[in-house]
Amino acid sequence: MFMVGSLILTSWQDTPEEPKIMNELELLELLEQVKAGTIGPDDALNSLRRLPFADLGHAKIDHHRNLRTGAPEAIYGPNKSPEQCVSIVGELLENGSGPVLLTRATIEQMNAVADAHPGGLVVDSTVVWRPADKRSNKIVVASAGTADLPVAEEACAVLQAHGVTATRVTDVGVAGLHRLLASLDELLDAEVIITIAGMEGALATAIGGLASAPVIAVPTSVGYGAALEGVTALLAMHAACAAGITVVGIDNGFGAAMAAMRIIDNRNSS
Repeated sequence: MFMVGSLILTSWQDTPEEPKIMNELELLELLEQVKAGTIGPDDALNSLRRLPFADLGHAKIDHHRNLRTGAPEAIYGPNKSPEQCVSIVGELLENGSGPVLLTRATIEQMNAVADAHPGGLVVDSTVVWRPADKRSNKIVVASAGTADLPVAEEACAVLQAHGVTATRVTDVGVAGLHRLLASLDELLDAEVIITIAGMEGALATAIGGLASAPVIAVPTSVGYGAALEGVTALLAMHAACAAGITVVGIDNGFGAAMAAMRIIDNRNSS
């Protein structure tokens, strides 16, 4: 365990403090109390005042999103000041529910939120407060090269925030296909596979032709001149001959992880 400011860089086995939040069950209980007359409308209104959204001036925090979609709003760090990050994180921690994520954070942003909201778990450039309880779902995050690892780490951090510890399969690009085949058992056992690759983006096609699980392909901006900062991998993944691959935007590890969570959540609820 080591520190950045007062942010805790630690294992995901640490147990977070129980949050003081209004979740769906608490909302239902509040409505039942109003119905029974044990709490007045004015007091209930004060409790609900921030539920639709909270206007911070620089941001409108959507507190209903978790009730609508099952996942709360996340914070995208780039182009936000450290002070804005502190404000948004504080609002979500105090009045929201579910995990709180700050993604693509800079050192300055991390230090600012560490001072204001200690106890965040840091994975690469993602900070997580209030991670969900652990789940047993099997999601594989497969990355083609070492240069793709920052995007893979973002996807893994988001999955961890929602309770899923991903199986990492790293440096298995198709230039050395035997490396990928050595992880075939993990791929065949997965419920969802996230593939992360730059260059020509062929890893998604290779895995899509090997495994039956849904494949979410993430093109990265890694590659030499003709890679066009990820455009070549993006177009190649869209043109993959392996049927049924889903493609997210360039370097979008967050979006891939959230898509994976929607897949397993909807499957589990059906």
